[in-house]
Amino acid sequence: MDKAILNPDIQNYIDLNLNSDAASILLKGIPFSNVDSKTLVQQIKAKKRCQKKLPTWFQTENIYYPNKLNIEQTSSEVAADYKASLVSGCSLIDLTGGFGVDTFYFAKHIEKVTHCEINDELSKIVNHNYKTLNISNIECLNDNGIEALKRIDQPFDWIYIDPSRRDDTKKKVFLLSDCTPNVKTFQGLFLKYAKHVMIKTSPLLDIKATQNDLKQIKELHIVAVNNEVKELLWVLERDCKSDFIIKTVNLTKQNKQEFDFKFKDESYALVEYTKPLSYLYEPNAAILKAGAFNSVSSLLDVSKLHKHSHIYTSDILIEFPGRRFKIEKVIHFNKKVFAKERIGKANVTTRNFPLSVGDIRKKLKIKDGGNIYLFFTTNMSDEKIILICSKI
Repeated sequence: MDKAILNPDIQNYIDLNLNSDAASILLKGIPFSNVDSKTLVQQIKAKKRCQKKLPTWFQTENIYYPNKLNIEQTSSEVAADYKASLVSGCSLIDLTGGFGVDTFYFAKHIEKVTHCEINDELSKIVNHNYKTLNISNIECLNDNGIEALKRIDQPFDWIYIDPSRRDDTKKKVFLLSDCTPNVKTFQGLFLKYAKHVMIKTSPLLDIKATQNDLKQIKELHIVAVNNEVKELLWVLERDCKSDFIIKTVNLTKQNKQEFDFKFKDESYALVEYTKPLSYLYEPNAAILKAGAFNSVSSLLDVSKLHKHSHIYTSDILIEFPGRRFKIEKVIHFNKKVFAKERIGKANVTTRNFPLSVGDIRKKLKIKDGGNIYLFFTTNMSDEKIILICSKI
């Protein structure tokens, strides 16, 4: 950590060059002799990356930024705030602290938080930033989290771990057994020291396979931000005997869409199939990741168009965790039939349909955009149809 970076003149230079081209800065040279040009450019690029993802850090003076990979791997503030709302108590230890965004938000709900980070440079950066952010209830340990847990040898209310999803060659991995540390190996140790354990995993992880790898699962939180699944949060509880609940959430600027269901109930949930009715519903990305296709129909009292279409319909408009549309017209998928509608511009979505969006646009000569929404799908009679909709 080069403390010269924190010089007021250098900090001002960083702010003035947030939108400058890095190559141009290096070619032109920097007006400072006491700091390495590559280090300075790294700070500029890292701060720019944090503008939307980490606004608290971006807006605070004298924040020191780590390398690009650490910024990429950290949670956004939106996601960190959500996961922190799930914890409470006196103590929490973050075994894989990283840039410390999750730890920062945990400290708003927990009296004392311990941040473990094995990388010496990153641990110093995080410690500096917490002081700059006026956070006093976080202790930073430059140590391997597993070894720190054993050495401290005391109970915590919560253990949080976000295993590294990079292998020895820095390639991305996502299976639990390929991540570091391997939580499958250490989950017994975690539950020895804490009644509650939260494990953050890749959104690519297979839910059915993972639930066999983990023990005593109480909840799985599937977190989407602006309809993009960002992380899976597995909450383990010591001596938990109940069937676990899947909680889906889509965090947007406008609202928080939530839908919960029991994992074991999905295969037994009753589904009604029908022709398109007055309204159409498209589940958000968190629900689709959860595979709650039957539970959505059963719990929200909406019907499906087809077993594999995963869009829903009803005659009465309801609140729904996803997008809602008014069905204006239903036509069969036929080029001549569609031509009569004189639609040259529309938003196109496919669900259980043999053609891609690109192929449909080319075949039917539809430009992107406008206020018309077209859903190309298959109905309960296995007919290919087009739903002409307006957004609600």
